[in-house]
Amino acid sequence: MNYKTILITGGAGFVGSNLALKLKKQYPDVKIISLDNLMRRGSELNLSRLKNAGVEFIHGDIRNKEDLLNLKDKIELIIECSAEPSVLAGTEGSPEYVINTNLIGTYNCLELARKDRADVVFMSTSRIYPVDGIAKLNFIEEETRFSIAPEQSVPGAAPKGFSEEFPLGKNRSFYGMTKLCSEFLINEYAAAYGIKAVINRCSVITGPWQMGKIDQGVAVLWVARHIWANKHLSYIGYGGSGKQVRDFIHIDDIFDVIKTEMEDMEKHNGEIYNIGGGLENSLSLLEMTKICQEITGHKLEIGSIAQDRPNDVKSYITDFSKFEKSTGWKPKKNVKETLTDVHQWIMENKEQLESILN
Repeated sequence: MNYKTILITGGAGFVGSNLALKLKKQYPDVKIISLDNLMRRGSELNLSRLKNAGVEFIHGDIRNKEDLLNLKDKIELIIECSAEPSVLAGTEGSPEYVINTNLIGTYNCLELARKDRADVVFMSTSRIYPVDGIAKLNFIEEETRFSIAPEQSVPGAAPKGFSEEFPLGKNRSFYGMTKLCSEFLINEYAAAYGIKAVINRCSVITGPWQMGKIDQGVAVLWVARHIWANKHLSYIGYGGSGKQVRDFIHIDDIFDVIKTEMEDMEKHNGEIYNIGGGLENSLSLLEMTKICQEITGHKLEIGSIAQDRPNDVKSYITDFSKFEKSTGWKPKKNVKETLTDVHQWIMENKEQLESILN
């Protein structure tokens, strides 16, 4: 691995901080810089972890170009993890924050990449795929989940999941829109300035140190609510059945993806990959409830709200075949192991986390 200085934006958040710590452990001689505005509650808990590991933290905001262009170090690789990740952002009130963070922030990061001739690993999202396109697919309602039917009239959708060939269609959410526009911006910078970049369209990433909320981090939220067993949960949308499905990927498996790309950027330059747990690591909310009950020993009454939420989808499962064929990579941790890791982390830090997760 040839990089001597790596900048991770969103570097005190869940994904960014975990990548920073794992990279520093893997490459102790590499300078790892984490930049974060600490807007998300709980991110401040990662500052001591970063410091103790020898990761340099900078309190900055990618919305402010000067916070990036005035860094004292020449950056060789930018891992762009910063985001307003909520699909509900902008559905009530102005979308200004999500647009400024996710799109203008990417532009500012690319200006730094242009200035320093840095390579870019961009953490995009499965949410770039359009809500209207997914809604038109054929689904099978089974006992505990909605499954993608084999017969589809569009490319890129099959029972094993969504590939990179799925049409980009129309509306997706302000979050998904800003990430997709950022992908286009990256491609333009790569063509104009020769910047090496790889884009990862990630499904639901989870694991220890994620501060789960209703609109983002659902796996951690579900485990936490079962641990304290004093808060309400509801199945929202699609008749309130809890049958909507997502695939989950452990943060450790995401690190393996990033490490693979970093170590052969020439090979992965210009590529777009769907990255996730795949069909084998997918769960409906109903299925996740059962596992949480087994892990925690607690049972909650789950409410039911039939009305759909804005920008929700019945099922999204990642077909990661393209990356697997290129590298041989497959997720190592299954969903029960992942949820068990979350449970263990919360129990070990229960007092510290209660005010955030409960």
